[in-house]
Amino acid sequence: MKKPTERFGRRVESYVRSRPSYPQAVVELLEAECGLSPGWAVADIGSGTGFLSRLFLESGCRVYGVEPNAQMRRAGEALLATYRLFTSLAASAEDTGLPGACVDLVAAGQAFHWFEARAARREFARILRPRGWVVLLWNDRRKQSSPFLQAYEELLLAYGTDYQEVDHTRIGPKEIQSFYGSAPIGTATFDNHQSFRFEGLKARLLSSSYTPGPDHPRHTDMLRALREIFEAHEIDDHVSIEYDTQVYYGQMG
Repeated sequence: MKKPTERFGRRVESYVRSRPSYPQAVVELLEAECGLSPGWAVADIGSGTGFLSRLFLESGCRVYGVEPNAQMRRAGEALLATYRLFTSLAASAEDTGLPGACVDLVAAGQAFHWFEARAARREFARILRPRGWVVLLWNDRRKQSSPFLQAYEELLLAYGTDYQEVDHTRIGPKEIQSFYGSAPIGTATFDNHQSFRFEGLKARLLSSSYTPGPDHPRHTDMLRALREIFEAHEIDDHVSIEYDTQVYYGQMG
């Protein structure tokens, strides 16, 4: 199995093109529950192509994007080049390179399941200011809410190289509570969705690290199956992928 930091290097273009961002409701939640406000310093851990960082930057925060994968990091730097309050760091969740007690909030979007939890917890505690917050987010694809999404899930199970081993839903409430420790955590869920023509759906599929790449013997068969699924379920030449944006927030005990 590839190391997490090596999994997305050849998938960056598809990732930028097709992955969902996060709803503005996430910021509104953190403003109400955590006191998030302009001027806060945020460490976006596993910042990738910059989607979550942009949400905080547009709220007036200073953001440190921590990303170990060079290709993903460069894509994030390109997306956020006009934001003067963004700093890009070639570093990891377990060793961010940030000074101690320098941020008000640590966030991880679609990334926590790749971390070594104990080492990341020590690092988050080190870089957080007193009474700082940790926010973990995922866009959870709904797997059974429509015939199309059921068929898409069956395709991933049939063709994914290590789909079930790395699927982020293997991280559950028990693991998340253990990470936060004894402190209470809050949760919230928001609707999110994307609408795709076939080429966009193809990019969405190929952005996933567990799908066969172009040099894999099953790559062509997988894309043929995707085309069949699309044609069976498209409405006005589009299909929809629906998500639950799941948010966990709290202060580490």
